[in-house]
Amino acid sequence: MPETTNIIIAGVGGQGVLLISSVLARAALLAGHDVKTNEVHGMAQRGGSVVAEVRYGTKVFSPLVEPETANLIASLEEIEALRYAHYLAPDGLAVVSQTQLVPTTVSSGGAHYPPDSRERLKRVFPNLRSLDLVQAAKEVGNPKAGNMVLLGVISTLLAIPPDRWEEAIETSVNSKFLDLNRRAFALGREKGRE
Repeated sequence: MPETTNIIIAGVGGQGVLLISSVLARAALLAGHDVKTNEVHGMAQRGGSVVAEVRYGTKVFSPLVEPETANLIASLEEIEALRYAHYLAPDGLAVVSQTQLVPTTVSSGGAHYPPDSRERLKRVFPNLRSLDLVQAAKEVGNPKAGNMVLLGVISTLLAIPPDRWEEAIETSVNSKFLDLNRRAFALGREKGRE
């Protein structure tokens, strides 16, 4: 059975989860892998949960990541990482932004945001890398570029050549934002090596 790399990318609508998954899938494809993706973004435009699954390898038959098989969970929001924790393989890695976005269900009083989310992350993920992606994105001039900083971190964890990442970014990102995204990605690669 050929080995397949399974990745879950989670966040909230508007954070750029779909861009990350698109660039990741394209980089894997350019590196010669068979790639399958799946996205769920029902209430994304209203700040709802967004998740993308990316699987790549010699031959991939399904885009769906089974529970306890993800090699990597990358999340742009803390609670969203916890929501998908059951997908992580026992030896998998979680890379999570130190971002807390209050959903409308919380702001309307229908639910509450757990005050101990960071402690929960440490308990749930034995192999956790927690990053302040908003602050990192501010370093490149746009606090919304945290998604590309996260992608840069992810790129240091996967066996996809750097030139394939660069090509994938160039062909996936609007030319108006290409320079910003390249800088954010490069910063993420730096942080991934720290």
